[in-house]
Amino acid sequence: MNFLSLIGGVVLRFLGNLGRLTIFAGTAVSHCVRPPFHVRRIGQQMVDIGYFSLPVVGLTAIFSGMVLALQSYTGFARFSAGSETAVANVVVVSLTRELGPVLAGLMVAGRIGASMAAEIGTMRVTEQIDALTTLSTNPFKYLVVPRLIAGVLMLPVLVLIADIIGVFGGFLVSVYKLGFNPASYINNSYDFMQAFDVISGLIKASAFGFVIALMGCYNGYYSKGGAQGVGAATTNAVVSSSILILTLNYIITELFFGT
Repeated sequence: MNFLSLIGGVVLRFLGNLGRLTIFAGTAVSHCVRPPFHVRRIGQQMVDIGYFSLPVVGLTAIFSGMVLALQSYTGFARFSAGSETAVANVVVVSLTRELGPVLAGLMVAGRIGASMAAEIGTMRVTEQIDALTTLSTNPFKYLVVPRLIAGVLMLPVLVLIADIIGVFGGFLVSVYKLGFNPASYINNSYDFMQAFDVISGLIKASAFGFVIALMGCYNGYYSKGGAQGVGAATTNAVVSSSILILTLNYIITELFFGT
């Protein structure tokens, strides 16, 4: 009976947290489409999420493209002589469909998701959120909505830049290490790439940006217990965002490319 009670307690806590998250997300989305809007706060969050995340996303993308080109060449060279065309195709498709959105999302989740949870969690435990309510300022409008809008708008921009940098990284390795013809590599990449590959990656990026901002704000908003609670909220935000990114990636891929 104790074992069954333990399982039941876990299930009830999970359902309670899921319901609270659903209500939080619905409330936040409803405020995203209703005025007034704190345009200045939205701009600040767009700069924080987009501009200041460029270095880590760019480094991740270029080295991912370089490694992908090198490993693809190693694999294709065993089976076919046309590895030059195959490497270009694999690099551009893998980056635009999968690696670009997923790696950018995970990097931004580690940087921005933790920052959001820590900032809002600190405001919660120091009663600054209660002070906003006392001053007739809606916490959702002031804290959550700007982050959600900025996340949805800026992640596709970061992913598009990551795609370009990643393909350039594959180009560098293919041309200067593997000895491919530069014009031929560029033409193969351009001919094989389809607009829907890029569009599907950008749609994934918007979904990932929403998830990152939502989980960061949610865990920070409901944090409690002082500094220890803020630390736990930060950890939960990063872990839950990463898991949801990987889960959503499969779901969206199945919807777009599943047979």
